[in-house]
Amino acid sequence: MSRRIVAVLAVVFAVVCGAAAFVWLHAGGQNKAAVHFTPDPPAAAVEPAPSSTLRNDSKFPDAARSAPVATPEPEFAPVTGEVLEFSGSVAKVNNVASLRLLVTGRKAIAGKEAWHLQAFAHTQNPLRMVFELDDQFDSYSAPGDFSSVQYEMRLSERGQKVESVQRLTPTGREPAPEGATATRVLPGTRDPLGMMQYLRAVDWTRTPAVRGPVYDGRKLYDVRAQKIGSAEVEVPAGKFSTTTIDIKVFDNGAEMKDAHFTLYLAKNDARTPVLLEAVLPFAAARVELTKKQ
Repeated sequence: MSRRIVAVLAVVFAVVCGAAAFVWLHAGGQNKAAVHFTPDPPAAAVEPAPSSTLRNDSKFPDAARSAPVATPEPEFAPVTGEVLEFSGSVAKVNNVASLRLLVTGRKAIAGKEAWHLQAFAHTQNPLRMVFELDDQFDSYSAPGDFSSVQYEMRLSERGQKVESVQRLTPTGREPAPEGATATRVLPGTRDPLGMMQYLRAVDWTRTPAVRGPVYDGRKLYDVRAQKIGSAEVEVPAGKFSTTTIDIKVFDNGAEMKDAHFTLYLAKNDARTPVLLEAVLPFAAARVELTKKQ
């Protein structure tokens, strides 16, 4: 499996979801997660929440100019101390990587309160024998709409280490602190971890579709999500009644055909992500919740 494939998987969930797809199977080669899907009744096409006029500013990269402004703030707060553990598969290869998502609490950064969100991704054998990956992602996202204040990546892949600390700014006028770089983005831009919390925050019974800019640490994308139905899902962590969300990623206005995902959010107070499915050009991938703390 090539570095590009693993990188795509990491971005899909840890970093889209975002960041960032690790679609995991229960260790030990058990059967795939059981999903009994019920589609929503046919309805008129739903356009995600309207965006503001796009800014034709040459200081923005092309992706930034094509991305829409985020939707209004939802009323939701993650649980401090929450730990979600996932494992998954690519094609028929089970347990190729593990993923851990944490909500460590709130912290003052850039003079603002922000949620500190973390993700840790590791490849497992047999994939680890050919591609060793140990990555950490830190997001500082604003309460309410989870727009990104600062995004950090500490990557260790095949012995090569990269560290990136980026202070996101919609104006370009805020100076970055020592050890960080300033990255200009559109107002309301989220990083992948903030986007995952935002999707959990949306009241899908009232809002059938949302969209907004997402910055993955390298490039700005337009992410569009729409409720398509409900599903009864069984994963290693248990059985869940879920809301089914279809996620599409656009780059400079064109849909990325190798980045189409389905997210299953539990119908509980925490709206826990329990399963992510990804259809990629080279294989299908699945990420399953194995443990919730």
